[in-house]
Amino acid sequence: MTLLKSWVCSANSSDTDFPLNNLPYGVFSTQETEPRCGVAIGNMIFDCQAAEEAGFINFDEGPIFDVPYWNEVMELGPDAWTKLRTRLVSLLTEGAVEQDTLSKMLTPMSSAELHLPLIVAEYTDFYAGRNHATNVGTMFRGAENALPPNWLHIPIGYNGRASSVVVSGTDIRRPWGQLKSVHEKKPHFAPCQRFDFELEIGAIVGTSSDGPVSVCEADDMIFGYVILNDWSARDIQAWEYQPLGPFQAKATATTISPWIVTKAALEPFRCDAPEREFELLPHLKDKGPMLYSIDLVVSLTANGQPPHSIVKTNYREMYYSSAQQLAHHSSAGCPMNSGDLLGSGTISGNSRGECGSMLELSWGGKEPLEIDTGVTRSFLEDGDGIEMTGFSQGNGFKIGFGSCFGTVIKALRDPYAR
Repeated sequence: MTLLKSWVCSANSSDTDFPLNNLPYGVFSTQETEPRCGVAIGNMIFDCQAAEEAGFINFDEGPIFDVPYWNEVMELGPDAWTKLRTRLVSLLTEGAVEQDTLSKMLTPMSSAELHLPLIVAEYTDFYAGRNHATNVGTMFRGAENALPPNWLHIPIGYNGRASSVVVSGTDIRRPWGQLKSVHEKKPHFAPCQRFDFELEIGAIVGTSSDGPVSVCEADDMIFGYVILNDWSARDIQAWEYQPLGPFQAKATATTISPWIVTKAALEPFRCDAPEREFELLPHLKDKGPMLYSIDLVVSLTANGQPPHSIVKTNYREMYYSSAQQLAHHSSAGCPMNSGDLLGSGTISGNSRGECGSMLELSWGGKEPLEIDTGVTRSFLEDGDGIEMTGFSQGNGFKIGFGSCFGTVIKALRDPYAR
């Protein structure tokens, strides 16, 4: 596929994240308008609410864009998703008949504030990247016991908190928690000292289910994808995780990028999962290419210096796809809801510079990461900014996600002061 030309000139640049081929969905506001649904096109946002009110977008179900979230569109299902995307392409394509009127429905991104694009119903995070799981397991259990016995057979996950999901640009306060070092007899309550990021892709469930779904059905249920930062308090996690896994270590915040990149936009970039060491059980078997080739970069801003790239990897490194994670999630009968968010698990490649967390980059803090600017990091310090970006590269265009950014701010002096 080549670049689709738009009358929005900035969408025709090979450098933009948001060409006509993409058209990701978000929620924005300006000084003059309340939050509303919009579509990213070049360096502009197309106002879906205004387009619907003017009759350019119509749904049989009646007005859909009178609310500041995409859940109502998601609930309409795949046929409606296809119809909407087709209509948006026709409205924004080069030579569109109503271009003069439609141009009044554009807002420069530079003058807009972006919000969460959906109401997150529930949130589940997975541990589905083999390189990451092997690295972490090697650190704590040795190479011979790196992967738990079940890891190559099921996508392991835990239920997180939808209330902790925040949009890109939100500051992340260093959490307090119960800590205990190997040298202490008892735990103490203090600010986290080993705060970390985790590079992930988040899948957004569009349609609900009641009972088990197949991998193919699960793939059809997925509305789109975002970049996701699973902020992690490693020292809190080390003390609390046995026997039920992470709890407060993952409860501080989960940042997502503000634009939902649709499955349709990513379709040309599907790719196969890695070779299986063991054949998966029937309910999890691969049904064709289920991953996507998405180049991912993590940049660190430290000590007021310019951002520095510290991670480069690709989503195709994952062992389990989002469709397999969703199918497994439902396999015991768990109903899935429109607006559910599934974190892929940390995305890491084979080399140190492809590792999607500080835990791996510094090998548990034993080998601090050295940056060209002279900065060293074992874990994140107050004032550090973490930006995650990603795109799939096409022929003269790219399908980008925008920025997933957060700055670590210092812990409260007393979390219980009122």
